[in-house]
Amino acid sequence: MKSFKVADFNAPLQEIDEPTPQPAGTQVLIKVKAAGVCHSDLHIWEGGYDLGHGRKPLSLKDRGVSLPRTMGHETVGEIIAFGPDVKESDKGGLKTGDVVLAYPWLGCGKCKTCVGGDENMCIVKPNALGVYCDGGYADHMTVPHPKYLLDLKGLDPVTAAPYACSGVTTYSALKKVEFAFDSPIVIFGAGGLGLMALSLLKAMGSRGAIVVDIDAKKREAAEKAGALATVDGGAADALEQLTKKAGEPIRAVIDLVGNAKTTQLGFDCLTKGGKLVIVGLFGGGAPWALPLIPIKAITIQGSYVGNLRETQELLDLVRAKKIAAIPVTPMPLGKANEALANLKEGRQIGRAILTP
Repeated sequence: MKSFKVADFNAPLQEIDEPTPQPAGTQVLIKVKAAGVCHSDLHIWEGGYDLGHGRKPLSLKDRGVSLPRTMGHETVGEIIAFGPDVKESDKGGLKTGDVVLAYPWLGCGKCKTCVGGDENMCIVKPNALGVYCDGGYADHMTVPHPKYLLDLKGLDPVTAAPYACSGVTTYSALKKVEFAFDSPIVIFGAGGLGLMALSLLKAMGSRGAIVVDIDAKKREAAEKAGALATVDGGAADALEQLTKKAGEPIRAVIDLVGNAKTTQLGFDCLTKGGKLVIVGLFGGGAPWALPLIPIKAITIQGSYVGNLRETQELLDLVRAKKIAAIPVTPMPLGKANEALANLKEGRQIGRAILTP
């Protein structure tokens, strides 16, 4: 098996050849067909998050991320083999040869949160594939149980891979602002998540979104993807542009960037009773004047990926509404380092997909 692993934080990924794993217990072995390169991978590769206000960065090593680690949490693969403890009732109709999306946001599987269906929110022992366990930057991967494999039923593996993260992340965030779907919502960031959000909005019954990004090429991509309008977040009059282009009070903002400037502008553009949903993990410290939060009665909510049920809902929606895929750039597995560099430097439009 060939894989590309983080051997040291902030160092190039190392190409590793090792025996292909055999599935044990309830594991399932898949042959990787596509693995998305997500902005979260940059944080894993770098080893932490900027907390702002002069605080010590949040260390992933201190949070249990051990090295070497194969990243990749947006993975599609073909089922090769089931472990010896997998019962027919566990397979949910899946069989060898099926092409599946691997749900990556695993927890301990035993606490109340996990049993309740929100493994992505587990605080006992997070086990996310590609973060705490080896993921899809490889030609093979094991998944702990068949229940985490979702049948793609004819969807293209390369364009479907991002549904495991950018897809379910934006879907879950959009569900949190459904109350404002009869008004234009504002989305910060026109990368993979922003374009994914635009592809989902119409299918979910929204009027649409105004997209904010500092990159002209990404704003152009958002316009092609159906944005109602775009705004340069670095413009001195960005707030005035947002107000004018919305044409009515802005009730909901989804920030897919998550830095001090975007969250400040997102907060400022909201009307009374509005909601700011923060998804992005770019980093920094909270910028708001505290008295304005109660004065404006603003809700500030974090949104972390999504659960297994939401991922299945998303795939069902994509098939039912024939939702267009976001732009993708297929790249050989051997170019994993190049894909990360393109993402870090802001050169990637849409999603880079490694195709072993």
